[in-house]
Order: sequence, then structure tokens, then C-alpha cells
Amino acid sequence: MKVRPNVICSEFIGTKATVAESSHQGYVGISGRIIDETKNTFVILHKGEQKRIIKNSAVFHFELFGGTVVEIDGKLLVKRPEDRLKKRIRRLW
Repeated sequence: MKVRPNVICSEFIGTKATVAESSHQGYVGISGRIIDETKNTFVILHKGEQKRIIKNSAVFHFELFGGTVVEIDGKLLVKRPEDRLKKRIRRLW
């Protein structure tokens, strides 16, 4: 499956996510479904507990529909979800 370049403009609630890297070592390895999103955080349901992860300090692996895993730096996602959905992405190629 080919990954769309505008994947950062999509909705992430309900997507399976894993924290691959973080400036806070306690966040690394947290995985589960995203159940809520704010401008600066994701809330991930991890082993029955809600974990709030700061987007700006982490790199995430998202499992998209079809089993494709993409890595996205959280700094690219720091916006309100509804504003990010409206944003146009410039192609650099």
C-alpha cells in the first residue's frame, strides 16, 4: 500500500499508535489506541489506562488501515485536530 503524503492531515482517533522516541523516557514503548486528541497531546489507551502523551516531545509509529506502519514526528502534529484537517500540505517534490 502506498502511503499518501498528506497522512499528517488525517484523523488519528481510533488509530493504533506506539511512542517510538521521546525526550521523556517513561513514554517510550507506550502503545494502544488513540482515544482523544488535543492541540498538544494524544490520549492513548494503554493496558486499560489512559496515558496522555505530549506530541511535541515524541516520535510516533501509527498503524494505518491495511497494516501499514508510518513514523511521524509529533512536532508536525502540534495543531488542533480540526485545524490540521483543513491545512494544505505543500509537496516538496
